[in-house]
Amino acid sequence: LRDFLLVYNRMTELCFRHCVCNLNYRLLTGREESCLDSCAARLVRANHRLMGAYVGLVPALLQRRAAEHGAPAGPPGLPASPDPAPAGS
Repeated sequence: LRDFLLVYNRMTELCFRHCVCNLNYRLLTGREESCLDSCAARLVRANHRLMGAYVGLVPALLQRRAAEHGAPAGPPGLPASPDPAPAGS
């Protein structure tokens, strides 16, 4: 949630600075509104492309990191091998 809010906040700030040039009116002009729509759409598409690339690269990075540390590259959260049960239990 924190990352989403940071991205949203930054996107809002960038588009506002780029598109809104007159603060004399409470409502946006038609030109400002269309500029904001296209600016937000461009940034959302760019963010989707970045996230797609990230999702595609993460499995390879996790496998490489696991190989460097000598651990098997299985799903996270599963132990590499079960701990032996203590004797007498």
